[in-house]
Formats: sequence, structure tokens, C-alpha cells
Amino acid sequence: MGTTAKEEMTRFWEKNTKSNRPLSPHITIYKWSLPMAMSITHRGTGVALSLGVSLFGLAALLLPEQFPHYLAMVKSLSLGPALIYSAKFALAFPLSYHTWNGVRHLV
Repeated sequence: MGTTAKEEMTRFWEKNTKSNRPLSPHITIYKWSLPMAMSITHRGTGVALSLGVSLFGLAALLLPEQFPHYLAMVKSLSLGPALIYSAKFALAFPLSYHTWNGVRHLV
């Protein structure tokens, strides 16, 4: 008579525990490298850009006022230059990084 799936899994894990092999692929067995970090950042900026464009488009469709109204509302907050430049950087960095990393990949 054959063994059950539970018995097979128990036997499998006992064998792997005795051999002290790492689970693969596992993040701890890889040495971090610059291309790996750049690839992960490229994917992250791509996801952030697609979410940002989607949310901006959805807001443009659903919000009752036009864009100049919301721009004037932000200007009326009198935010400091450090916060304004930080926000501009937070918007520009993902786009520029994703674009130039894509060009680097194509080259």
C-alpha cells in the first residue's frame, strides 16, 4: 500500500533537516550586488509610477473641480521651500531613475 501525502512530507522534511541544506532560493544565501539592487529599485519605481499615474487619472475623473483649483489650494498652504523641493524630488526621482535604468538596460 502507498504512503499518504502527510507521511511523504514528513519524510521529506526529516531528510532535509538532517542534511542541513538551506532552503533555496532564499534571500540569505545570495550576496547582494549592485545589479540586483538596481533591478529591485527599477521594479519598485515602475510600480510606484503606475500607481501614481493611475491615482492621478482617477482623481482627474472623480474630483469635482479642475486642476487649477487644487493647485491654488496647495499654494495657499504656504509650504516651506524645503518641503516643496522634497516633494518635487519625490515625484521626479522615480521617473528619471526608471527611465535612465531602462535606457541602460537596453544599451
